Amino acid sequence: MIGWIILIALVLIITFLIGMYNSLVRLKVTCDNAWADIDVQLKRRYDLIPNLVEMVKGYAGHEKGTLEAVINARNRAMTATSPGEKAQAENMLSGALKSLFALSEAYPQLRAVESFTSLQTSLTQIEDAVQNARRYYNAVVRDLNTKIQQFPTSIFANMLGFKPREFFEVSAPAEREAPKVSFSAPTA
Repeated sequence: MIGWIILIALVLIITFLIGMYNSLVRLKVTCDNAWADIDVQLKRRYDLIPNLVEMVKGYAGHEKGTLEAVINARNRAMTATSPGEKAQAENMLSGALKSLFALSEAYPQLRAVESFTSLQTSLTQIEDAVQNARRYYNAVVRDLNTKIQQFPTSIFANMLGFKPREFFEVSAPAEREAPKVSFSAPTA
């Protein structure tokens, strides 16, 4: 009788450990998949940028500094590997793209070109897709990190080498702040 009780307890413990391991693996794979989704969207973005730069170069070729900044930021973002490095590089690229679009405002004939507005629209759609993929990735990372830190899974996770993941966060303080809006009374 005691042998059966020990056997049943052993089976329950093994089942519990297998369940913990499988949930950690499932979250790890989901995290990898979510990061791959971000990577796909960023690749689409990186492929679009040279077209934008070439188009702007045709109209504003003398604005070499801005164009080089965009290409350098794109190259830096493409070579970043960790989520933290990627987030920092993406923030720099976003700033460079803002400069590029600000530059395009000075050239009305460029804004009137249909292919430029089409590229701009595509980039906006990709930015939305990146934001959605980033939100999903961060949610999965939150779930994995929580699971790794909760007791008793934390003991098992540490023994098997499961490590917390890095969030893909906006790191520029200016981008975290809400825009400031002020209304002033009209002057007569």
